[in-house]
Amino acid sequence: MLGVVSTLIRPDKHSVPTPDDRRLSKRDFEILADFRYQIRKFVRFSEQVARQHGITPRQYLLLLHIKGYPGRDWATVGELAERLQAQHHGVVALVSRCEKQGFVERRRSSEDRRQIEIYLLAKGEKVLEQLARLHRAELLSLQGRFVVPVIQAFDHG
Repeated sequence: MLGVVSTLIRPDKHSVPTPDDRRLSKRDFEILADFRYQIRKFVRFSEQVARQHGITPRQYLLLLHIKGYPGRDWATVGELAERLQAQHHGVVALVSRCEKQGFVERRRSSEDRRQIEIYLLAKGEKVLEQLARLHRAELLSLQGRFVVPVIQAFDHG
């Protein structure tokens, strides 16, 4: 029966919900556990299928977040670090590895010469397309099982 009443800001600038004092029921724990189980199964599938296609799971996620960045065909290292929930220097290294494999390229921004934009190359597009199709098929197979719990499910009155 957990409800969210306010939000705190952590040092890393991400908000953390503040729980209220209501006790959680057995059913609440079952809902949370099943949700985490479904997330883990999907992540494991994603990790395995990426490796089977010769790239690391982080490389797949990098390619996905470049292609899926809202409103444009590129992203900055800082934007990718946020999307990957990773440290900036770690994403720089990841971009370098993907660049060496011919998946991405860095380009200096035409609007702000200090900014570097990361773009997918044809080889990156190809592997991303293959993996994204498999991920879409996996998500479709989980329809009805992989759902975000409705918060009302936690409010038993």
